[in-house]
Amino acid sequence: MRSKLLPSARKLSESTPLRSAPRLLVVIVRSRPHWIHLLFVRRGSLLPRIFSQQLFVLLLSCAVVLAHGQLFHVKVTLTSAPFSLMGVALAIFLGFRINASYDRYWEARKFWGVVLVEARNLSRHALTLTRGDVDARPFVLGLIAFAGTMRNQLRGRPREEGLDGLLPDEVLARVRTARFAPALVLLWLGQWVRDMREAGCLPPMLAQHMEGSLDALSAALGGCERIANTPLPFTYTVILHRSSYTYCMLLPFGLVDTTGWMTPLVVGFVSYTFFALEALSDEIEEPFGMMTNDLALDAIVASIDASLRELLGDTPPPAPRPDADFVLN
Repeated sequence: MRSKLLPSARKLSESTPLRSAPRLLVVIVRSRPHWIHLLFVRRGSLLPRIFSQQLFVLLLSCAVVLAHGQLFHVKVTLTSAPFSLMGVALAIFLGFRINASYDRYWEARKFWGVVLVEARNLSRHALTLTRGDVDARPFVLGLIAFAGTMRNQLRGRPREEGLDGLLPDEVLARVRTARFAPALVLLWLGQWVRDMREAGCLPPMLAQHMEGSLDALSAALGGCERIANTPLPFTYTVILHRSSYTYCMLLPFGLVDTTGWMTPLVVGFVSYTFFALEALSDEIEEPFGMMTNDLALDAIVASIDASLRELLGDTPPPAPRPDADFVLN
């Protein structure tokens, strides 16, 4: 099981910044491959993660076949009937687990969609509806900084990572030591709106509307924090883990008398399904982590950055290519 020190940043310690990690962490950004390629793809397939337990079950199945279902010269009298009943119950249990994890994953993705939409709305309002002599560029760059600090907080990264040139020096200094850096950036954005309204550069009705968008960003941040700080009950995971492993280790004894030398093949297929579904639900349960099937937050933040810089008239950096890895340094 994964460490729960930081629910939103797997296997990372608060005292160890990501930039000092000895290896690269990869999130997949790609289009759907051909169906034949799907049969043999390894990247994102969870095979490396479940290889050891899969190999153990296959070797155990081979040993059971060679011993003709005997354990220490005692015949283990199991049939396929109890495994049929247990398999149905376990499949339903796995279905509930994967659904609960996917709900968290999809809800987190919707929150980041809100961040993208509201950042665009705020940028458009600041650039088109303020007085002509107002420089809205710092405000738009601040919205990019909000997305960056939100990602950094959810993943346990240094607060100021990726913020060069996005915030005023005094705000950046406060962000470096802030516990909740995204909220601090939101506060500065709200102060900018207030200053523009008090200076007569922003109509009061528009300022109120922009405050509503800032509230939506705050709600998205709070929703992501709720997901990151509230994992599924640990007992739920333990029960499923024990049940699936016990089922797969006993299954060869129930099949050896009927399937013979085909027992390792059948057990390998069943165990792959159970182990892979459990591993997948464990990964997407915490969608802000850095495993291959988690949300591609770096790609999302890069998309927000590119979108807002285009509104400013800048040339955005190239987008991540499909069928390529988005490497997190």
